Amino acid sequence: MNQNSPSGRRANSLGVHSIDHFAVEVPDLEAARTFYTLFGLDVRERDDTLELYAFGNPHRWAVLSQGGDAKRLRYLSFGIYPDEADAFAAHLDGCGVTRIDPPEGAEADGIWFAGFDGLPINVRVADKATPSEKSHFTFVSAAPGQSGAIPNSKAPKVHPRRLSHFAIFATDVNAAIDFYEKTLGLRLSDKSEPAVAFLHGPHGSDHHLLALVLSDRRGMHHNSWDVGSVMEVGLGGATMARAGYGPNWGVGQHVLGANYFYYVRDPWGSFSEYSADIDFIPHDVDWPAANHAPEDSMFLWGPDPFPEFIQNTEPAEA
Repeated sequence: MNQNSPSGRRANSLGVHSIDHFAVEVPDLEAARTFYTLFGLDVRERDDTLELYAFGNPHRWAVLSQGGDAKRLRYLSFGIYPDEADAFAAHLDGCGVTRIDPPEGAEADGIWFAGFDGLPINVRVADKATPSEKSHFTFVSAAPGQSGAIPNSKAPKVHPRRLSHFAIFATDVNAAIDFYEKTLGLRLSDKSEPAVAFLHGPHGSDHHLLALVLSDRRGMHHNSWDVGSVMEVGLGGATMARAGYGPNWGVGQHVLGANYFYYVRDPWGSFSEYSADIDFIPHDVDWPAANHAPEDSMFLWGPDPFPEFIQNTEPAEA
C-alpha cells in the first residue's frame, strides 16, 4: 500500500466509490409514491419527479419519473473523488467508451457514456455514500423474566438507512464484469457462471455495489436497502405483504454476501430488498473472488424463490 494515500482509499486504484443514484421511469408515479413510502423511504417531490431518500440521511438515492406503460431503468450514476475527475475523464477516453448526452431531464454533471448493453452511465464528483466500515447490526433478546413481545398495534416502522446495492440485468455476465472492472474500477467479489456476479468498490464497500443478473436484455432486477436487524427485515417484509404486494421472497440468508434478505415485488415486477448484515470489504483487503456452483451461490436458508423471481419485466429497447 502507498502510505501517502488518503485514509480509506485504495492506493493507486482509480475507481468509483459509490452508487450516487439510480433513475427509473414508471407508469404511475402515485403508485411509486405509495410503494416506496410504505417500504419506509422518504419520498419527496421535485418538479415532475419523485426522489428517494432514507430518513435521517441527506443523500438522494433515486429519481423516479413518469413514463409509458412499463417500468424502465433510465440510468445509473456513480460517485468519484474530486481529485480524480480529470484522471477519470482521460481513463474513460482511453477505454474507448462512447460519450453520450444526458438522458432527458437528467443532470448534466460529470461524464455520461454508454455502459454495457447501452445502459446510460454517469460518473460524477460526489460525496462517498457507500460506508467505509461495516454497517451496525443488532440482535435484541429479552432478558430472563422479561417479555420480548411487541404488539402489532405498537410495531415500529421500518426505515432503511441507505442504499446497499443495485442489481441490473445483463446479456453477458462475464463480459459485463470485464466492462465495469475496466471502466469504473469495480472489483469482482464473487460470481456463479453464467447467471450472476457481484462487484464491489475499491475504496471500501459492501460485498457488492453492483450485481449482474443474466437476461436477454438490460433492466433493473432490484434495489437493495440496508436495515439494522433481522427483525427489521422480517417486519418490513410482512408490512409490505399485508398491504398486498407480492409475490415476495424471504425471509432468508444469502450465501454470497451473507446478508439476511426479504425481496418485495413492486407494482412493475421488479424488487426492492430489505438487507441486513451484508459482508463488508475494506479498501485494503483483496477479496478472494471465486466462481461458485449454483447451489452455493443463492441462499443458505429460507423459502424457495418463486419461478418469476429472475424474470426481466422491462421491454427491450427500440
